[in-house]
Amino acid sequence: MTKFIFVTGGVVSSLGKGITAASLGVLLKRRGYRVSILKMDPYINVDAGAMSPFQHGEVFVTWDGAETDLDLGHYERFIDEAITGENSCTTGKVYSAVIQRERSGGYNGATVQVIPHITNEIQDRILKVAEDKDVVIAEIGGTVGDIEGLPYLEAIRQLAGRIGRENILYCHVTLVPYIAASGELKTKPTQHSVNELRRIGIQPDLIVCRSQYPVGRDLRDKIGLFCSVMPDCVFEAIDADSIYRIPAILHKQDFDTMALRKLGLDTSVQPDMEDWNTFLEKYDHLKGKVTDALVGKYTEIKDAYLSVNEAIAHAGIANGVKVCVMPVEAEDLENGPPEEILSKADAILVPGGFGQRGVEGKIAAAKYARENKVPYFGLCLGMQVAVIEFARNVLGLNRANSLEMDEMTPHPVIHYMEGQKNISDIGGTSRLGAYPCELRKGTMAHFIYGADTISERHRHRFEFNNQYMELFEKAGMVVAGVCPTGGQVEIMENTGHPWMLGVQFHPEFLSRPVRPHPLFLNFIAAAIKNSKVKN
Repeated sequence: MTKFIFVTGGVVSSLGKGITAASLGVLLKRRGYRVSILKMDPYINVDAGAMSPFQHGEVFVTWDGAETDLDLGHYERFIDEAITGENSCTTGKVYSAVIQRERSGGYNGATVQVIPHITNEIQDRILKVAEDKDVVIAEIGGTVGDIEGLPYLEAIRQLAGRIGRENILYCHVTLVPYIAASGELKTKPTQHSVNELRRIGIQPDLIVCRSQYPVGRDLRDKIGLFCSVMPDCVFEAIDADSIYRIPAILHKQDFDTMALRKLGLDTSVQPDMEDWNTFLEKYDHLKGKVTDALVGKYTEIKDAYLSVNEAIAHAGIANGVKVCVMPVEAEDLENGPPEEILSKADAILVPGGFGQRGVEGKIAAAKYARENKVPYFGLCLGMQVAVIEFARNVLGLNRANSLEMDEMTPHPVIHYMEGQKNISDIGGTSRLGAYPCELRKGTMAHFIYGADTISERHRHRFEFNNQYMELFEKAGMVVAGVCPTGGQVEIMENTGHPWMLGVQFHPEFLSRPVRPHPLFLNFIAAAIKNSKVKN
């Protein structure tokens, strides 16, 4: 029988429920259990694909093409397994499925209601993820008491009656704030949060207390007393300098052991974290630093390029250096000489994106990198702007552009993919998910990957215009990778440059702390080399 762990949150949002779930996931997996993680988001959006980065952060794309919450990125990086769109459950998906079933007569004329129809649909989606798994960890987005989250809480309450309370563990993550004026940590918000959860009908088995400072034994005893939880089931999760320390912090308190014990599972095998600990050991002994300019239009939003930043960090640690990511607003490069900003960088990375705002600044960044031999890594749109820059300033194709930015350009070096031109719906309609790429032998990309064929994840509507391929190749910007099923250009590299490479896909989604992505690994190595040359 599959066991289920439900992670809820209280007091405030962004407490780290996703990191708690991911940390427990990696600890259980390293004990030998088959683990899957599910995110249940109460928003009515069907998925995260059309949501603003200002509000939501990055869109994480799964291998099967689902556009999901960024927490699924944490799940993959921690448990090191490719999860699917089924691991993302939103209210939009739930209601769409129920309404479609009602329209087709699936309820035999019954009055369709939140209870039982919505809650049953939620439960069915939870159980579907459980196939062939020992443990499913499900995070409920938002905080206890949110109106939109109530159907999810009711569903997981009902599930205990459906599969047996002994097969379910409720873990509540809450805030223990520090009041500077009194110099005290306060437990009252946690008490109120748990009381709200109990009023709904859920008694937490474990409580995780987020805090800036250690939550002492006395406070944990107090929380346990007022929340009807044994003191040994109250854990602290203090702020750490790296999210990758959290599994060790929780394991030291027997968090994973207590979870298994509550579920009646074997606790005799300890988690094998040798490679994880090696990663942290490297993190603690970094020598030197390099600066990577991240040129985008949402750089003030911490989570907008989350997977890119994590991939850079993974590669930096593997190379033994601290990578200082220098956020550069693309529009700032349009208002003055790019060298005033970019001269401070040892390398330049332009991430993916959509829309015209800041594009000319990104093109300026590509031009600066090419002319000054600065390592350049372009992801998705980052590749496309490098192509546009090369077309304008090397090939002499005046006004070369992408049709996304200029429908009247005389040289559409980036154009619509087949079937994308007249699409009006923006959600879930672009080229999404994993596609193969055949690498051209003798190219830098082929050397870096050490393979003839790879698979990477995509999210785009526009592509390199193959009509210009011969012209580019003669001038030294060659096609290093092509999709064998559709002929799309996947990788381009500048052979006259020490390290200038663009990819149409998103390699950041496949980077792991213990296994950095080879492109990022090599890119940071190039940044280190350039730093030494500069200094």
